[in-house]
Amino acid sequence: MKETESSRLFLSGREFTAEEIQDIQETIESCGLSWHELLHTICEHLEWVTPAGRNKVASCARALKKLEEQGLVKLPQKRACTGMKQEIELGEGTSPEEEIKGTVRDHEPIQVEPVTKDLMRLWNEYIERYHTLGYKRPLGAHQRYFILGKSDRRLGCLLFASSAWALAVRDEWIGWTERDRAQRLNLVVANTRFLIFPWVRIRNLASKALGLAAQRIGADWQQRYGYPPVLLETFVEAGQYRGTSYQAANWIPLGLTAGRGRMDRHTRCLETIKKIYVYPLVPDFRAYLCGEGCQPQR
Repeated sequence: MKETESSRLFLSGREFTAEEIQDIQETIESCGLSWHELLHTICEHLEWVTPAGRNKVASCARALKKLEEQGLVKLPQKRACTGMKQEIELGEGTSPEEEIKGTVRDHEPIQVEPVTKDLMRLWNEYIERYHTLGYKRPLGAHQRYFILGKSDRRLGCLLFASSAWALAVRDEWIGWTERDRAQRLNLVVANTRFLIFPWVRIRNLASKALGLAAQRIGADWQQRYGYPPVLLETFVEAGQYRGTSYQAANWIPLGLTAGRGRMDRHTRCLETIKKIYVYPLVPDFRAYLCGEGCQPQR
């Protein structure tokens, strides 16, 4: 039987045929897989991978939840919208240190360096101990950084991860249609954690670190995932923080969020209102995001 356009669904950047949806349900019912195993299995069956060959598990998870909402599949379990909270044991390695004062010039060279596997637990511990939001295991593509000063002394942490699914003010500013966003959301990366350690009092360090991260995130993302992002975004809690560091680093203020979670499309995870900032990584970012340019290269 010839398949019609109406029998296809466009979700998370790809089309699903009726046969593929049926295969997904059979996989769920017959294999008894955990959520993690299920995502990887479906990605492998559909050959749904990044340019670097990694399974697109975050996109797959969003698509499965949408299929369940439409009554087309029945998932084995529900995932909470509060994120992937993980227990972190606090050790002496992240104990408070003596106060560090001065200016950026006093502590040069300032660097942002990708976190290696052997230091990942230490990075997680710093975030859990000193960041107001604590540590949650990032979903999908992500990149951790340490902020380093003179003699490689650790001064803070940064995390870049998958961007918010839908932001009305951002999407309008870009000029995105829903289809554009679904196809090229991966080209937008969010700064989801930014921590200067409480004992660090170095003037202009935050904006310096943001600038250095923007300079290298494209190449690091390319090396890790096979493509570079073209736009960064972040959220600053309105009424609590002014966003001075982002402004000093030339990030662009767009407006306010609607008070929903980053991946919440059904007003189920209410959050505080946040200011939205973005930072273009290439001059013609809109052409890439709206499908008018070729795949960006580094």
